[in-house]
Amino acid sequence: MSTVSEQLRGARLAQGLTVQQVVDITKIRTDHLLALEDGNFDVFSAPVYIKGFVRTYATILKLDVPRVIAELDAELRQTQKFAEPPPLTDEPRTVLDFFTLQLSKLDWQRAAIIGGVLLCLVLGFTVVLTVRHHRKADPLTGLKPAVYQNTQTLSGEKLPLQPTKK
Repeated sequence: MSTVSEQLRGARLAQGLTVQQVVDITKIRTDHLLALEDGNFDVFSAPVYIKGFVRTYATILKLDVPRVIAELDAELRQTQKFAEPPPLTDEPRTVLDFFTLQLSKLDWQRAAIIGGVLLCLVLGFTVVLTVRHHRKADPLTGLKPAVYQNTQTLSGEKLPLQPTKK
């Protein structure tokens, strides 16, 4: 079975493309493209770059991209630089780990906007209910019967009374 680098080079040559043509199409630097074809993955700083470049290159060459990426993952696991690091702890993941992962995926700008709108709706609903409740309540409940007496009459005038309806 050939390596990913041999598959890329073989497909490029089979299609009659030069390295420069592939560089112009994919916008991958020439030294990176040659490193991919040589299987020299040490040129790259992280496996994400290798996978991205190989995915782009394999797509241009019309190869089976998922199969090529799977083979690339197998090859990278065998290298010392890009092998998967061991887990930091032997403890199993908990529910808290799951929730913190989900919170890290949350778009906080959108969540803040939606939360603000919901808060405004709840406050508005509360105000409407409070106003309705106070309108229904009799404002004179709880007061003792009393007679109005003006204590500051300067001219001796009295307030006119409303005529009673018969």
